[in-house]
Amino acid sequence: MENLKSIDDRLRNIEALLLSQKTVLNFDEVAAYTGLSKSYLYKLTSSGGIPCFKPQGKHIYFSKQEIDQWLLQNRKATNDEIESQAATFVTLKNGSK
Repeated sequence: MENLKSIDDRLRNIEALLLSQKTVLNFDEVAAYTGLSKSYLYKLTSSGGIPCFKPQGKHIYFSKQEIDQWLLQNRKATNDEIESQAATFVTLKNGSK
């Protein structure tokens, strides 16, 4: 039983490595790659919330590079970055008086 679990884990790792090498992903691959549920992914594709392609009008494909960019949008600043911006703002505001 332990051996089957090890084989299953290794197979998942191989699949993940193969997926990372592709440049164009299908619907199921994007769901697995992003961790989004298929129903939410359908909602995003139909509303234009995620970049995708429908070359034949039926199957949906995605550019891995565009998905990576989409995943990395709306970055949240760290506390250090916020404090630095606040200090800069206060310094500039006091300097203009």
